[in-house]
Amino acid sequence: MYTVVLLTAPAGPALDPSLVESLRNAWGGGDAVWLCPDVAAEFALAQMPDNLWDVWDSCQSMQVDLVIVPTEGRRKKMLLADMDSTMIQQECIDELADEAGVGERVKDITARAMNGELDFEAALRERVGLLKGLPEAVIDKVLAERITLMPGGSVLLATMKANGAYAALVSGGFTAFTAQVAGMLGFDENKANTLLHSDGVLTGEVGMPILGKQAKVDALEEITAKLGIAEVDVIAVGDGANDLGMLTRAGLGVALHAKPSVAAQCNVRINFGDLTALLYVQGYAQTDFVT
Repeated sequence: MYTVVLLTAPAGPALDPSLVESLRNAWGGGDAVWLCPDVAAEFALAQMPDNLWDVWDSCQSMQVDLVIVPTEGRRKKMLLADMDSTMIQQECIDELADEAGVGERVKDITARAMNGELDFEAALRERVGLLKGLPEAVIDKVLAERITLMPGGSVLLATMKANGAYAALVSGGFTAFTAQVAGMLGFDENKANTLLHSDGVLTGEVGMPILGKQAKVDALEEITAKLGIAEVDVIAVGDGANDLGMLTRAGLGVALHAKPSVAAQCNVRINFGDLTALLYVQGYAQTDFVT
């Protein structure tokens, strides 16, 4: 059995009940259940439809995300999340680069690396090198003035944790940011790279080993083993090429507002919903949300 979920951005156009009903009828689905009025609805389905991606394209044109997941084991025991452009709305290194006066150059490298066009480690070294000489205190300035949480993140964490789930933040970014974001949102642990500094300024180097795509897969393996759960019990979320390893290994991998090359390799794509979409996909209704 499968479950079909249709959802929109909470602040966006309302989900049209006629769309839900027409799709349910076309696919021979079960009765529609509204997880949140005007925002998210679901129905059961006996088998995966052949025209899924054609219908998905049509839904996208209506600013609706369409997701189909196996019904069994739908509610996950662990959240494994990327940070930049996933749990927060920015790329931390781009914000630091703006302060250093090399913003446009670094943003271009970041975009290409996240789309899988560049080797992640080499791209990270190049970008960090451009930050050489930046006062370490700028990190706190960026955290205070430039970093904002992705909508729905606090509800996602609070709800999953209230239901016994474990949450890990694993980033190709930097510990100075993940520690703060993890603390704000309630993650149980966080892993990231370290920006090296000396005499109060950044050296332009990153601590070794560099945490890239494989490090996120390693975290998935290590944390599930520690918790005594299976990889199928994990929901992972990210947007960049360095997230693909964990997204394809986890029981439920969610490409959130992802780069095109990343979304193309994921079956669950959220382009309009916020992070509460991860709750709807797991079968949580808005009345289950913890704030």
